[in-house]
Amino acid sequence: MYTQALNAREAVAQALSADDTAKAAAFQARVDDEERIEPNDFMPEAYRRTLVRQISQHAHSEIVGMLPEGNWITRAPSLKRKAALLAKVQDEGGHGLYLYAAAETLGVAREELVEQLLSGKAKYSSIFNYPTLTWADIGAIGWLVDGAAIMNQIPLCRCSYGPYARAMIRICKEESFHQRQGYEIMLTLSRGTAEQKAMAQDALDRWWWPCLMMFGPPDGESLHSDTSTRWKIKRFSNDELRQKFVDATVPQAAVLGLAMPDPELRFDEATGHWVYGAIDWDEFRRVLAGDGPCNRDRLRARNKAHADGAWVREAALAFAEKRRAAEEKRAA
Repeated sequence: MYTQALNAREAVAQALSADDTAKAAAFQARVDDEERIEPNDFMPEAYRRTLVRQISQHAHSEIVGMLPEGNWITRAPSLKRKAALLAKVQDEGGHGLYLYAAAETLGVAREELVEQLLSGKAKYSSIFNYPTLTWADIGAIGWLVDGAAIMNQIPLCRCSYGPYARAMIRICKEESFHQRQGYEIMLTLSRGTAEQKAMAQDALDRWWWPCLMMFGPPDGESLHSDTSTRWKIKRFSNDELRQKFVDATVPQAAVLGLAMPDPELRFDEATGHWVYGAIDWDEFRRVLAGDGPCNRDRLRARNKAHADGAWVREAALAFAEKRRAAEEKRAA
């Protein structure tokens, strides 16, 4: 879900050209044997760059992903819903923290990564550039967006890079809770009044296709999949993950009594899979390039939050320096 940066047109063909051949062969042998690569181990420079790009985009997505849901914290329909949503948004902030920390083990500064996000240079998941118009959108995000995230992220728990894989274990546990929370919201709305069910249907109609785009472009257009799969950063292709998500989600929609917004959707008895209609990849590329409904609003909000929080960072640094000086004085 959060790894669309792997599809940017950046050169990966030179992955091993600058590394010692013997070390590179030993590295690949370790990966093939399912050994975890740790920060102090040898790794090809292209492997490190790919991980920095993927993990940082994942972290950015968690942070920006707080915005569309945070928009509804003060407007949640009950105290229970408000508390649950507040906890979920807080979880997403924690996920960003874990992931920035994992990226730092690759020798990149968190400040550099944050600056890339704030300047618009770095990408984050296209799904967070869509607006949350009603409370049902919060349910749809939990059910569909977090459901797609789980489909993509569970294989990352077996990623070849140790710090990333370990961070994903906790993240996946929390995302599973988020998905159930969202589905329960949709179930409540679907069993409510006619207006509430219509609200749930409208949210599904608007979020379904952007959720399918979250997995990235078709395999034939995904430029980095082969390399990432060989390095066991990625375990399944974009289309494989997308199909798993569709197969899991269509029966869930039937339980809700909601209609899938795809007139071409049908079950293929021969393959055992649901066949879905054509995805608007022009929309995907447009949103990813910065021309989505909320791209500018998201970056504006993140820049404002970063500026407003400057005093907190300064105070934390001052306190850390004060404590360090006190410890040095005691040790003298």
